[in-house]
Amino acid sequence: MIGKLKGVVDSQGEDYVILDVHGVGYVVHCSSRTLQALPSIGEAATLAIETVVREDMIRLFGFRSDAERECFRLLQTVQGVGAKVALGILSALDPAALTSAIARGDKAALSRAPGVGPRLAVRITTELKDKAPAFVAGPGETVAPLAPAALDNAPQPLTDAVSALVNLGYGEPQAARAVASVAEQAGEAAETAKLIRLALRELAS
Repeated sequence: MIGKLKGVVDSQGEDYVILDVHGVGYVVHCSSRTLQALPSIGEAATLAIETVVREDMIRLFGFRSDAERECFRLLQTVQGVGAKVALGILSALDPAALTSAIARGDKAALSRAPGVGPRLAVRITTELKDKAPAFVAGPGETVAPLAPAALDNAPQPLTDAVSALVNLGYGEPQAARAVASVAEQAGEAAETAKLIRLALRELAS
């Protein structure tokens, strides 16, 4: 299996790039975001690769980062989301925006992607809410379990609210997501009790 390609951009099509690697031209299908971010023809480029093997074909999909590739894989675990739809979603939303939309249950954001109607958007947010990775920006982008960055070094009321929800039987990632989701709505001065109340409402919705 091919996991990464490093070569020279030979040419581009509507949804693919031909990457010349030591004289061999690989056709790599990409999201429009990835294609737009590629260097000019004749310049060097590196793509993370997902190799899809079927009875009648072998197809390569390319990504700017491991985070984008992980989102591509995850999206296809949802019924009705194939490679084409997954690339369409990643054309509309980068990994950070995608995982944020899933965590918030933002169906409108997902529906902006080609091929994603309201029903499929609901299915994606419902099925991936507890699976979606968090996008961690930085040198050599990485993927980690979803835990809202807003809770890193968070004020005491937020961490206390998460602890309280965990004590009520919710998983820590699930509790952290709910508290992060309602924190802005509650306001900076919100007390723990209010955060818990809003988070419980979020978890019940």
